[in-house]
Amino acid sequence: MSTAQAKLPDHQVCEQARLSRDARFDGLFFTAVTSTRIYCRPVCPAPPPKPSNVRYYANAAAAEADGFRPCLRCRPELAPGHPAWRRGEHVVARALEIIDDGALSEGSLDAVASRVGVGGRQLRRLFVEHLGTPPLSVHTTRRLLFAKQLLTETALPVTEVALAAGFGSLRRFNAAFAQANRIAPSELRRHPRALDAHHALVLRLSYRPPYDFDGVLDFLRTRALPGIEQVDEHAYARVFGPAEAPGWLRLSAWPGGEHALRLELHCPQPDRLLAVVTRLRRMFDLDAEPQAIGATLGADGGVLVPLLHRRPGLRLPGGWDGFEIAVRAVLGQQVSVAAARTLAARIVERWGQPLAIPALPGLGRLFPAAERLVDADLREVGVITARAQTIRGIARALLDGRADFRAGQSLDAFVAHWTALPGIGEWTAHYMAMRALSHPDAFPAADLILRRAAARDGSELSTRALSAMAESWRPWRAYAVMHLWRSVADQAPPARKRA
Repeated sequence: MSTAQAKLPDHQVCEQARLSRDARFDGLFFTAVTSTRIYCRPVCPAPPPKPSNVRYYANAAAAEADGFRPCLRCRPELAPGHPAWRRGEHVVARALEIIDDGALSEGSLDAVASRVGVGGRQLRRLFVEHLGTPPLSVHTTRRLLFAKQLLTETALPVTEVALAAGFGSLRRFNAAFAQANRIAPSELRRHPRALDAHHALVLRLSYRPPYDFDGVLDFLRTRALPGIEQVDEHAYARVFGPAEAPGWLRLSAWPGGEHALRLELHCPQPDRLLAVVTRLRRMFDLDAEPQAIGATLGADGGVLVPLLHRRPGLRLPGGWDGFEIAVRAVLGQQVSVAAARTLAARIVERWGQPLAIPALPGLGRLFPAAERLVDADLREVGVITARAQTIRGIARALLDGRADFRAGQSLDAFVAHWTALPGIGEWTAHYMAMRALSHPDAFPAADLILRRAAARDGSELSTRALSAMAESWRPWRAYAVMHLWRSVADQAPPARKRA
């Protein structure tokens, strides 16, 4: 058994999950069948093969590296990502975030390795050890599976599919796709899909159940910025740049109870499609594993246990853009969510970039870029002097490279860089890490609502006491934050809900 296979769930667990088609294990392993040379998700509807013909792999890239091709029925491209290797502090997890961010499309493996503090050879060895395949194979498999989804679910021309998957040459795309799938891209187009009524692509974004989509919408609804976002009871919609060719998106539950969200996406630049989908998967926390998170958070039998039972699918809502989250975090220092939203809306109205033609009704502005706020007098819209200076300092730090929101940063390094700036304390830096990086262990321990919610008796824990309590919640402390905030919101009268 290889080292990568040793990282799989127990063999008997894999067998039981495969035979019962347990969606909770979707993306946690893949089943390869030696007699057909095809690999599948554990939820595949095909008749189960003989156990003697089955091999298990921790990821799709490892299966493809051993010569298996993706199943056309269960479609491995739809499987949620493996949470253990998509977020966190491990070198492999951080490198995968950087690769997901497109670093290998134009950059080198050595550059990725440098960002996570190791050499290129060592990073390759770690990938083979933990994932069973080198970084370039992971990168290539990811692009080809995304291309397969676009070919299967949309009417996008093959040339644009190649661009969307990161291939600058149609010839190279056709060759790579045929080698991986034993089928030409055009053969998946026997039944072309139509665009929806808004001339948008429609894509399926799968998740691992349970998933509290209503909870994510509730969180985002109270923070939605007019002109940029719209959140109703059923969907999240947003406009995104660039201003000269804006796009828009709308996410809602997939009909029929399928474990997926329905993405309607209009993106005029095909080469940005994968980046947009990757950002949405992070923002809506679609690759989380609720079982693992719940087992850790509830292990001490403490304050989180009843909250986990109440909302087992609660997720960590991210943000669309790091600078936008940073501005809103500063505006939210020691004030209510509603007050911070009001100030942010004024900033958008005053400095946001209007679109010549609204992308969707009511969505006609972009959040101002750092260049537009670096010298702006935010006091004009009611921002107090100290916070206005902090926001300008954030914009300046981003422009001169002293701080950033790049993928793959360790939590400690991120917090250290940002708290070095005037006006940014631990609370703000950890909140930014939660929302902008979707870091699963970010923990703004000084938060007053957290300290009250964790006390359970109406008192207020000290920051030190709450930090000590939260040690057993690592590496999922950000999910504990969401459960505690939500518990307060669920108990508060509607007009006073803050979390």
